[in-house]
Amino acid sequence: MTVDVSVILPTMNEEKAISVVLPKLQESLEKMGLSYEIIVVDKSVDNTPDIASSLGALVIPQKNRGYGDAYITGFNNARGKYIVMGDPDGSYDFSELPKLLEPLLRDEADLVICTRLKGRIEKGAMPWLHRYVGNPLLTKILNFLFKTKISDAHCGFRAIRRDALEKLPLKCRGMEFASEMIIEAAKAGLRIKEVPITYHPRIGKSKLNSFRDGWRHLRLMLLYSPSYLFLIPGISFVLGGAGLIAYAYNTNPLRVHSLILASLLIIVGFQIINFGIFSKVYSVKEGLEKPDRITKFFMRYSILEEGLLLSAVLLVVGLSVGISIFLKWRASGYGELFEIKQAILVMTLVALGIQLAFFSFFVSILMLKEVS
Repeated sequence: MTVDVSVILPTMNEEKAISVVLPKLQESLEKMGLSYEIIVVDKSVDNTPDIASSLGALVIPQKNRGYGDAYITGFNNARGKYIVMGDPDGSYDFSELPKLLEPLLRDEADLVICTRLKGRIEKGAMPWLHRYVGNPLLTKILNFLFKTKISDAHCGFRAIRRDALEKLPLKCRGMEFASEMIIEAAKAGLRIKEVPITYHPRIGKSKLNSFRDGWRHLRLMLLYSPSYLFLIPGISFVLGGAGLIAYAYNTNPLRVHSLILASLLIIVGFQIINFGIFSKVYSVKEGLEKPDRITKFFMRYSILEEGLLLSAVLLVVGLSVGISIFLKWRASGYGELFEIKQAILVMTLVALGIQLAFFSFFVSILMLKEVS
């Protein structure tokens, strides 16, 4: 049988808080007149599961570890039309649950996220570093990369429609699950709404690790953004190198170090671009992203032949310049030779030609099933 609301609470040694939180949660749901179930996904070594069970919650032991893993386990066992997520440590006031559910009940949103930063944060509830640096900075990065308009991306008090949740391929098992959910919701085109709440000091000791968990959120966002992680830096390197090599080639005296740096920027930048294209094609192949103009271009059947042809052009031009250098050297009786400009040009063209050839083969391998 289905119910109106499934509330999922991940617990790990919350015996002091659970006996306070569950009655408030039940009272709030009963006042709304909704049928409900409370699912406690537990990884405790104290009396948390016994207390939760005695108060009417369904307790599911968590086999693995992690914040995200607990919620994924809860989702797999939930029967509700609406799914509520929340930390059972007393920091979220479950008497404010109606504010969270009403936009879903009125069909104004698919996902509702509470915001502490636009609500009220009680003294001692959130460390200064989280309130003024970590949360705002990571939220702004998420908004920039994924075109969202969230004020508090890491607030764990949320509600989502079951049919909307089924559209999200959630996989992260750690704290970065909170960011993944918003990213996938934005990609799926879900209607996201925020509601301000009051954030209270938690009951018991916090299990967060500020820098480790912050890095996990940032890491996830970068891995979800191959264009910003690879393509933009790679193109910037190539353009910077090209500009520098053009400048160094047309100045006197000869700027050898500038030429070497320019060649390095071009070669490294081109390799970074290759990684970016690999990532985008792989994401499309695995169903993580929809094809865009870049991936459609590189996922064509003829990309191998076109890449090898351009690679051959680069190699022929580079080797031709190299041969001319050798002929000059031989004509001078194999003595001293000062052809730095041409030598750096040969090195750059040959390196790019080789990279392009192997890049073309690798992309074609990723597309093997489609082109065979």
